[in-house]
Amino acid sequence: MALPSSSVFLILFLCFIAPPLTTSSSEPPDCHETFIVHVSKSAKPAIYTTHRHWYSSIVRSVSSHPSKILYAYHRAVSGFSARLTAAQAADLRRHPAVLSVLPESVRQLHTTHTPRFLGLADSFGLWPNSNYADDVIIGVLDTGIWPERPSFSDEGLSPVPSTWKGVCEMALDFPSFACNKKIIGARAYFRGYGAGLGSSIDESVESTSPRDTEGHGTHTASTAAGSVVANASLFGYARGEARGMAVKARIAVYKICWSFGCYDSDILAAMDQAIEDGVHVISLSVGANGYAPQYDHDSIAIGAFGASQHGILVSCSAGNSGPDPYTAVNIAPWILTVGASTVDREFPADVILGDGRVFGGVSLYSGDPLGDSKLPLVYAQDCGSRYCYSGRLDSSKVAGKIVICDRGGNARVEKGNAVKLAGGAGMIHANTAENGEELLADSHLIPATMVGQVAGDKIREYARSDPSPTATVAFRGTVIGSSPSAPRVASFSSRGPNHLTREILKPDVIAPGVNILAGWTGFTSPTDLDIDPRRVQFNIISGTSMSCPHVSGLAALLRGAYPGWTPAAIKSALMTTAYYLDNTGKNITDLATGKESTPFVHGSGHVDPNRALDPGLVYDIDASSYVAFLCTIGYDSRRISVFVSDPASVDCGAQKLATPGDLNYPSFSVVFGSDNGVVKYKRVVKNVGSSVDAVYEVRVSAPLSVEVSVSPSKLVFSEESETASYEITFTSAALVDGGVGSTLSSFGSIEWTDGTHSVRSPIAVAWRYDSVVSSM
Repeated sequence: MALPSSSVFLILFLCFIAPPLTTSSSEPPDCHETFIVHVSKSAKPAIYTTHRHWYSSIVRSVSSHPSKILYAYHRAVSGFSARLTAAQAADLRRHPAVLSVLPESVRQLHTTHTPRFLGLADSFGLWPNSNYADDVIIGVLDTGIWPERPSFSDEGLSPVPSTWKGVCEMALDFPSFACNKKIIGARAYFRGYGAGLGSSIDESVESTSPRDTEGHGTHTASTAAGSVVANASLFGYARGEARGMAVKARIAVYKICWSFGCYDSDILAAMDQAIEDGVHVISLSVGANGYAPQYDHDSIAIGAFGASQHGILVSCSAGNSGPDPYTAVNIAPWILTVGASTVDREFPADVILGDGRVFGGVSLYSGDPLGDSKLPLVYAQDCGSRYCYSGRLDSSKVAGKIVICDRGGNARVEKGNAVKLAGGAGMIHANTAENGEELLADSHLIPATMVGQVAGDKIREYARSDPSPTATVAFRGTVIGSSPSAPRVASFSSRGPNHLTREILKPDVIAPGVNILAGWTGFTSPTDLDIDPRRVQFNIISGTSMSCPHVSGLAALLRGAYPGWTPAAIKSALMTTAYYLDNTGKNITDLATGKESTPFVHGSGHVDPNRALDPGLVYDIDASSYVAFLCTIGYDSRRISVFVSDPASVDCGAQKLATPGDLNYPSFSVVFGSDNGVVKYKRVVKNVGSSVDAVYEVRVSAPLSVEVSVSPSKLVFSEESETASYEITFTSAALVDGGVGSTLSSFGSIEWTDGTHSVRSPIAVAWRYDSVVSSM
């Protein structure tokens, strides 16, 4: 699929950079492509005897040499298809009778685009084996929902599950028919928010009903469980069939987030109600700012603990505070913590400099292109504001030029608007060292693209060193392929080590979170800026907020396939089957550094849904084990009481583990100190494969400077013995010379295999000697 798509968009790219053409004699024939032109049927003037004659006249209005009309449409749609240049198509869009002009695409049975990237298919694997999560209920705690979007159609769904106990709260802007067999419940929680404001909520700005006035909730809900929608796109980008991870799962909406944030009291109230209502999965793309709070001070961790006790899996975003270490939030071990990665789809928008150099960028700009003629180029730092703050750019230096704006400080699209207000013609949004090579596509208001740090540095240098620097931006549409490699970890994705408990590896997994297409609110623009008047049905945005609902939907599918599995078992299946190699066979790259990612960045790896359907073994954990974990990290019964219904049942003297690392977690995080060069952890695995008499043998990939031994090295299961335990010992080889040398962290893995299954657990090792603690 990549090669034909690349070829198509290369042709479109060449046509876009060609000079504007007005007569056929100057139009190169290879720049003609097929466009579908939708026309208002009733607008036909009486002078034309047939619609086809009228269509021919419309085409002649943009060219003295009529382009060939391929088909005139009268029944399915009203309009025609014709061979046109990009310039002619742009002219047609301005014709008063023309509704839309769309470039033709080669259609295949595919999605936009993460289900295909994840390997999900209708013919095999997790989708059919889970019945697409029919009767599984996902509680989406977010900014609400825009129920009229096609992603929330209930066509073909069975009746609402009989286990559902929730309600649909009605309001003037959220009538009874807003809920259906897809959106089976909707509530709004704003008392904490209202109290924090100290005034009543301005309903001209945001609705106190479950209706989404922000967009975030509609996007996450449709990502997790959106229905199938044909021909979805954002301004023609990412066109295809949109569908959530679990297309038959039901959505229960709990609106907890507002213009100024998400308040703990509202979050807890919603989680409490979700448990009462009977949801099976909670999807929460919300978290703390800064470092993760202590578990007993974290309302999300507390609520999630209660949910897990009721058999509900809680999937949370890791946060967008990367690439700094220790930034992951929602890191309680009973939460499934999700980081963000890229997919194999790009929206190329190349910078072409006056000296002929070309630098790749990305953009979702949909207006008139800049064309082939290059414009003067300036660096915003030389024009009053390197970050392109509105009102701070010197219009005498910016007018008519392309402006290089540094990333950071203000919203990305806002920078372009600042350039526009100063009279600029376009923008190059350039990364700095903080964001590396991470590229986020935005639906800019002016011709603009984002480039990585390496390209940005070269473009800045050119703008300052060349006596007459010039540039243009060429927009190439949507391209799917293996270059660049995917997945790669987003630099914004928050990462470990675990700020609170180093012995628990976080994040748990990564999933698609960069440039994700999903449903959007009708209340605000795709950029969520007041300056943007556009409204769309779908939007493309990035964040761990987007990766979280992917995993929430996958968890719902596993819940549908295995209703008896615990949340910990579902989590284990997703972790031990995750992969760490990209689509070129190399280790996943961290976009923040351009180097190989590590388990501190990607956790167990990238989710692999179809492998998770048959994980072979799972690491299960119950509530009492989590209590024992809290005892082990120093919590007393008073601190633990916020998690359990019966504080008197907590006996840390009897329940305490030997080490926090003894929690039966599917991954390993080891800390060596100056007084301990040997660390031992215990684990118990349960055989969930089809063969009850399975035999698993271990394979060890030891981290550098660490010796790893596993006892026993063979696990034998039977009908009578479906669980088996083992002990893993980590010995620091660096302790031999009395120090760690230049090594502060090291990584490896163990795999249990029976010849069919590969149950993999990453190993992350860190040395914390007093002499080096401050540098870690």
